[in-house]
Amino acid sequence: MAELSYPFSAANGSGGSNTVSQAQWQKMARMWGGDRVDRRLTASSYESTDLPFYTSTTGRTVVVNAGRAWVGGFYYELTGTQSLTIADNTSKYPRIDIIVLRADLTAGSVNLAVVAGQPAATPVAPQPTRATSGNWEMVLHEVAVPANNAAISVSSRLQFDMPPVLESPWNTDLTASYVQSGTFLYDMDVNRNTSQTEGFKGRDGFMWTRTLGKSYSYTPSMFNGKSSPGVRKGRYRWIAPNTVYFEAEFDAYEDVGVAVSGSNTYLGITLPTPASGAMRQVLTGLIANPAEQGNMPNLMQITALTGSGTSNVALYTQNWTNLAQGLDGLRLLPPQSKLYISGTYEANVFNE
Repeated sequence: MAELSYPFSAANGSGGSNTVSQAQWQKMARMWGGDRVDRRLTASSYESTDLPFYTSTTGRTVVVNAGRAWVGGFYYELTGTQSLTIADNTSKYPRIDIIVLRADLTAGSVNLAVVAGQPAATPVAPQPTRATSGNWEMVLHEVAVPANNAAISVSSRLQFDMPPVLESPWNTDLTASYVQSGTFLYDMDVNRNTSQTEGFKGRDGFMWTRTLGKSYSYTPSMFNGKSSPGVRKGRYRWIAPNTVYFEAEFDAYEDVGVAVSGSNTYLGITLPTPASGAMRQVLTGLIANPAEQGNMPNLMQITALTGSGTSNVALYTQNWTNLAQGLDGLRLLPPQSKLYISGTYEANVFNE
């Protein structure tokens, strides 16, 4: 019959079956999730001996300790220890072997095994076999096998289970306080007041990782001035953990610009979220001054310097009357002009 389906409560003439073979089980079970060690790394740190399948070596014997895993659609448990022998390498070249869990449908079991590599001046580890209805392997460790039977060394290649991805309608950052470390969460913004956003709960706490929908809007401020621009617009999005892209625009009134107040030596603007205090960062901008108001050029490049752990950004521009003077603090946003500034910066999620 061309059509097969399983498992149902009873076999029928439409191709349904109430039993499955090993091969059918594997095809079905592999759809439930990939190969992985049955352990979640929810603590902030581990010693190697805390982890499943950790190893010790004596001569050419590798002892693998207890662990559980899902391999090629089958569950495996090692309840004690298992010793494996690494073959001699009398060659003048080193070799890399791998220690695997092998689901063998012919044998009808999952077992530890060593897959030997080929000696070479620059050795390459063998790739695991992944054959549906045949052998299916998951790598646990690499074994460096030096030339001339020198001492071997083992390094972990364990791949672990992790918490499932979750979604919440809103307040995702607050929801994250109740989930396991290592969890990705999605704010679905069902109340439509921000944007759909991805977040991650990890060792360093919760942080937004990516804005997946429209960017957020914000209203930037200009500080150290006698007045405020007529138009202030801004947008931003999270593009990576603790990393923000933003863009802002300021339009001066036609009859009056924005001049520094009092003893201030520069104008500044505000970011959508504070910049990192670990290091100060540089952003760029442009002033379009088509009427050349304030005896200033029609186009001026702006260099912006973030504050330390604040939202404040100081603005500087080239001294246009004497290039040798370099950058000066921007003291005037001329009437009828527009300031554009944008860039990517490290935010201050970690309060550095």
